[in-house]
Amino acid sequence: MDNTERQRLLAQYSEIATLAGGLAHEIRNPLSTMGLSVELLIEELESSDTPRDRRMLTKLQRIQHECANLDGILNAFLQFTRAGEIELEQVDLNATVNDFVEFYRPTADEHGIEISPHPESNLPPVKLDRALFRQVLLNLARNAVQAMPDGGLLELQTFVRNDSVVLEIIDTGQGMNEQTRSKRFQVFFSTKPNGSGLGLPTVRKIVEAHNGTITCESELGRGTRFSITLPS
Repeated sequence: MDNTERQRLLAQYSEIATLAGGLAHEIRNPLSTMGLSVELLIEELESSDTPRDRRMLTKLQRIQHECANLDGILNAFLQFTRAGEIELEQVDLNATVNDFVEFYRPTADEHGIEISPHPESNLPPVKLDRALFRQVLLNLARNAVQAMPDGGLLELQTFVRNDSVVLEIIDTGQGMNEQTRSKRFQVFFSTKPNGSGLGLPTVRKIVEAHNGTITCESELGRGTRFSITLPS
């Protein structure tokens, strides 16, 4: 991607982000009011034991759950639209990965997952937007955890290949069939009942904004490997 094309895409991303920000504001205000009202009603009904109130409580809790889902979808959409806005600085990828591993280890432990980093020594520095790349790691780690409901192993490996720096995220989860694998980066495609379908598209968009590439290998019952290649 040459610099002119990159600037054009960044301008488009900026326009979309501005529109999305306005839309988010318009949606969040009534959504917040609805959520607060439902929360107050739930508090009033929680102490009641009448069958009618218990039925109402169950319905209100479902509404509260859906409000939370809508807020999550809205956040994912905003992350997707803003992924083209990057502030690059030269960083040590191994240190970035290790910091994330220490942050995410309690979540992995809670789900019975061993998280294991395998950094290559003397890795050349790469240019990253720290916040956005952390979102890449978080989205891929969440996907891996969801693919291992009974626990498993999550590995993060770094190495040099053809003058580029590679990060691989490997899980021992359920894997994907060919149909799912072919649509994995398609916007709004999700195999999860409450999934936004924006997690992996956001990951790809962030990686491409770093002039990198991301590929995926997966096999049902054997796990998934995401490979991110970044210029050094």
